[in-house]
Amino acid sequence: MDFGFSAEDDVFRTEVRAWLAEHAAGGLERRAWEQTLGKAGWIGLGWGEGGFGNRVATLTQQVVWAEEYARSGAPARSGHIGEKLLAPTLLAHGSEEQKARFLPPIALGEELWCQGYSEPGAGSDLAEVRTKAERASDGTYRVTGQKIWTSLAHEADWCFVLARTEPDSRRHRGLSFLLVPMDQPGRVEVRPIRQMTGTSEFNEVFFDGARAEHVVGGAGSGWQVAMSLLGFERGVSTLAQQIGFAAELARVVGAAVRSGAVEDPVVRARLVRQWAELRVMRWNALRTLGSSGDAGAPSVAKLLWGGWHQRLGELAVQVRGASASAGPREWAPGAPYELDDAQHLFLFSRADTIYGGSDQVQRTIIAERVLGLPREPKGVV
Repeated sequence: MDFGFSAEDDVFRTEVRAWLAEHAAGGLERRAWEQTLGKAGWIGLGWGEGGFGNRVATLTQQVVWAEEYARSGAPARSGHIGEKLLAPTLLAHGSEEQKARFLPPIALGEELWCQGYSEPGAGSDLAEVRTKAERASDGTYRVTGQKIWTSLAHEADWCFVLARTEPDSRRHRGLSFLLVPMDQPGRVEVRPIRQMTGTSEFNEVFFDGARAEHVVGGAGSGWQVAMSLLGFERGVSTLAQQIGFAAELARVVGAAVRSGAVEDPVVRARLVRQWAELRVMRWNALRTLGSSGDAGAPSVAKLLWGGWHQRLGELAVQVRGASASAGPREWAPGAPYELDDAQHLFLFSRADTIYGGSDQVQRTIIAERVLGLPREPKGVV
């Protein structure tokens, strides 16, 4: 696709490819990889001028970087929660002291973050926060409660936590956005959640009087800050995500050709539909790239890619027929099971329409905030 690159942009793209070719094959651990990216200035390209240690890049250059990174097969990022979610939130709502304290370590890949939003029993209703934070005599907060489905919490140094700081408040009121250090023995406990895939990217996090010194946006403004953060989940990263989707689709098509499933007209139609919908997602992402103020854009994007990826997982096993039920290696009772790429895609994508806000929640947001339909009753506020 022609983005209208200038000669300078082409130099930037060539530099990216050369740098990744030199460093991406080294098998570095996730944290060391983040620090490698940070030292070269590749974290936080879209933050603008600020002296945080990152390069400054145009929106077009950010797209080039994200897509070339995805195409290169470089290691999965563990610092994206700090870079893509917390950092833009601090730039929009944080104090100068908070920016100076937290943005440079994120840009250098030295501090990793996780997101403390979801809670047991609340489903995707983010306003049903029961985690509490009480103000201590020294002006800090003591956080008590539980968060769940916390991505990469077992690797994180910090967690941004939505907690209720006003006693007896309900729903969206009385919430604050707190920055909590994870290294607090006896006060912060992380328990990995083993999934169907056998992996444990998600965790439960228990806070028992955990100390939090920083409040972003001021006490009681947590809901506004949290909603602002959710809006940052679309944009350049969405286009990079679609590069990975395209690679997965190509593998499914290849499997369909090898198995002969492509001769089935129903399968062919589903494969073509997946390809066409992926193109629609790309054009939608480009349409909304860099825009703001569209309350429905993040929800539309989530609905599009969540359902698409789940259907791709179903196709991945369908085109292989009965062989899709057998693992890549012979299994013995009591031994851990292994999955091949298609099986992992099928099982993990079952969660795509739930995490990050379920499809039902996204449709409610579109109905209420975009279409202006009557609001869904949520109890007494």
